[in-house]
Amino acid sequence: MQRVSEKFATLALLLTTALFPSLAQQPMNMPQDQMDHHHMNIPIVQPVYPHLGRAQENSSSPLLTLEAAQRIAAESNPTLHQAEAEIRASKARQQQAGLYPNPTVAYTGDEIRGGSVGGGKQGFFVQQTIVTAGKIARSRDVFSKETQLAEIEAQEQKIRVETSVKTAFLRVLAAQELLDVRRDLARIQQGFSDTQRQLSNTGQADESEVLDSEVDAQRLRISARMQENTLREEWRSLTALLGRPDLPLSTVSGDLEHNWPDLNEDQAVDTIATRSPANRIADASAARASAELVRAQRESIPDLQLRGGMEYNNEVLDTANHAKGWEGIAEVGLQIPIFNRNQGNIAAANASLDRANLEKQRVSLTLRDRAATAADQYANAKLVALEYREEMLPRAKKAYTLMVEKYGLMLAANPRVLESQRKLFDLQAEYIVALENVWTAGIALEGFLLTDGLESPARPGEVDRPVRETNLPLPDRMMSPSDSMPRP
Repeated sequence: MQRVSEKFATLALLLTTALFPSLAQQPMNMPQDQMDHHHMNIPIVQPVYPHLGRAQENSSSPLLTLEAAQRIAAESNPTLHQAEAEIRASKARQQQAGLYPNPTVAYTGDEIRGGSVGGGKQGFFVQQTIVTAGKIARSRDVFSKETQLAEIEAQEQKIRVETSVKTAFLRVLAAQELLDVRRDLARIQQGFSDTQRQLSNTGQADESEVLDSEVDAQRLRISARMQENTLREEWRSLTALLGRPDLPLSTVSGDLEHNWPDLNEDQAVDTIATRSPANRIADASAARASAELVRAQRESIPDLQLRGGMEYNNEVLDTANHAKGWEGIAEVGLQIPIFNRNQGNIAAANASLDRANLEKQRVSLTLRDRAATAADQYANAKLVALEYREEMLPRAKKAYTLMVEKYGLMLAANPRVLESQRKLFDLQAEYIVALENVWTAGIALEGFLLTDGLESPARPGEVDRPVRETNLPLPDRMMSPSDSMPRP
């Protein structure tokens, strides 16, 4: 029995030194009876718990905040400037549509003869089209609706950029936290592998145990290195959305655990289905189609063609030896709408208006369908995150604490301590993924499912593009995190 206790003591000392080097000093104020209780004066082992925010605490460079990221995007994201350019273009088209037709000034000649005889008429005239039935005002109204569309599209684009930047920022934050945990797991396993190697040197572990521990340590090192790549990938995505791909990799500042989107799923779905900018775009598109129909109906009313001028008549009068001189000319004309009453364009405008009205219904239904999917993902992610935070992690921490205490009292072997500690850190990694899913789905719902900050704004005439935000940015890690974590 004494030999078993000594073996446990040696094992405990080696593992303590490997896993907790900073805690390997004997507390100066430890009671003597507690010191005497430990064989070979093994130091008390204190449990080491995972916690969020270590990358921010240890950052050597200034932290990037979400507010700073949003400011950079507002200045540098090209889609916002595209939306502004489209507003300017729409206003210019509206201005052009309201301009009156230019008059025509021309030379006229008739029966012109040369030589000694002379004669004929030569002069000038001014011709002007008089637009009737308020067609210019109707054209201006059509393009004013396009301007409204461009302005709504710019507002939508602003929401899209802000939503996508916030999502990308939180994904960088989650990748940053996961990297710390996976490095911790790799260090824990490497410490155990080193301990096994030392025990093997004293004959207390065989080669198979050493090799197994080394393989597990290698797997976890690979996992940590892969997470480093993931962090770089998420950072590149964020800087692309900011319009600043030249920004060096930095630590972001944030809190995954608190102030996540707190939404009522049913209310969120109704809000998106009724108040999304996509609904406003569909309404404005229908108003534009209605204005086009009115303009098409007015097109059948003919415009007046006025023409007036002066001609000099060189014909010699019979009663006098001089030319007839200047004569005035005047014409008034219009087309009679007998064959072409613009009936084809009117029918087409009617069909476009019907389609635009149906588009409003389609947009609302599509948004409701996609919002329902996002709300379900949000509800599931929130359920998982709360279970981890309130039930699973506290129990795992307590189990780990008790196991460390038993280990310090020589009542538990180091593999059981390792297993408990590994389980706690595994759960922490899964918890981070659950938090990321809550944030991602919640941000999408708050942002009306507008999630692609690099998609160009739709032009006013592209009526079928108001509901193009189909790519909910849920991470690839939406599967159970435990499925992707290397395990020994």
